[in-house]
Amino acid sequence: MAPKAVQGNGPGFTKEEKAAMRAAARERKVRSGAQDAEREVLEKIAGMDPPDRRMAERVHALLRSEAPQLAPRTWYGMPAYANAAGEVVCFFRDARKFKTRYATLGFSDAAKLDDGKMWPTDYALLELTPAEEARIVELVRRATR
Repeated sequence: MAPKAVQGNGPGFTKEEKAAMRAAARERKVRSGAQDAEREVLEKIAGMDPPDRRMAERVHALLRSEAPQLAPRTWYGMPAYANAAGEVVCFFRDARKFKTRYATLGFSDAAKLDDGKMWPTDYALLELTPAEEARIVELVRRATR
């Protein structure tokens, strides 16, 4: 007797999750030059809702000035910044991306943020003040050391 097909318990992937997977597939197929990659990042930022767009523009400017060794590119359709090996170190996810109430600055496992046996990798952003900007600069410096 053949085994029954296993079916998931939920409704499957959301529309937003499917869009992110399609974006990732496109990104793997088309690896453009540095200028094209930065243009794609800026286009993603320009398409965000105004509060998130302002934060993403500021995060982009901070990363370009404080971590010029990180190359802007998109990652699952989000602005991201990769090291010389092409590994994404950090990314900005706007609230609309997955219908959350806040934007997120996230760090991948390529970021060197290790702090004991447990540490945060994602940070919720509601607003960027000088205090948050200073914290971002500190995190990026640690992540890229």
